[in-house]
Parts: sequence; structure tokens; C-alpha cells
Amino acid sequence: MRVPDFKYILIGVGAFIFLFSFPFWYNAGRAATAPAPDLNTPTINELEIKECVEPTDFMRANHMRLLNEWRDRVVRQGERVYVSTSGKEYIMSLQNTCLACHSNKAQFCDECHNYLRVTPDCWSCHLESKGK
Repeated sequence: MRVPDFKYILIGVGAFIFLFSFPFWYNAGRAATAPAPDLNTPTINELEIKECVEPTDFMRANHMRLLNEWRDRVVRQGERVYVSTSGKEYIMSLQNTCLACHSNKAQFCDECHNYLRVTPDCWSCHLESKGK
């Protein structure tokens, strides 16, 4: 290998490292603040015991997995009742169970989905709640 070729190789490697790492160092320290979903709805405010079908930590991490499981169980097996880990029974329905309490889709669902840049396909089948 000739010495002049080595100069071009170093320039190419340097340019690659710069371009590859650009998104990481450019956005350093610019993290968006995590959303705080609004739980202030008339239905939730009327509840004596404010609890979801599963604990909050589980719902934050697994709500889409739970909704997909509900969909499969309702559509494919004809099951309609979900028994939570607390033993309470719920009807497996996004519109009638989840959205009955979380009627503020824009302040609850959309806030987190927009933050994470995900577009769930819930609304291709379900009607959006108009809020209470």
C-alpha cells in the first residue's frame, strides 16, 4: 500500500465515524420530557377505588400486549370475560372497558403514543371516544 492511499483511507474512516455518530452527539442532552397522561376524567373522578384492570406498572409496559390478547381471545375463542391478577372480572373491550374510564384519548392515549412515535391500529376498527 502506498502512503498517499493511507491518507484517503483515514479521511474515509473519519467521515464514516462522524456521520455514524452524528445523531448520538447532536441530540445529547435534548431528551424530551416524558409524558404524564391525564387521569382527570369524570368517570375516574367518581370511582371510590381508582384502579385499572391490572397494576399501573404492568399497564404502562404491556397495555398493547394485553389489548392484542383480548382481541385474539374475543375474536378467535369467543371469550368475553377477563379475570385480572386481583381476581376481578372485566369485559374484554377497548371501547366499553378501557375508554369508559379513559375517555380523554388526546390527553391520555395520544400523549404517550406521540412521544414514542407509534401509531397503533386501534382506531381502524374502534370508534374514537368523544370525551365526557
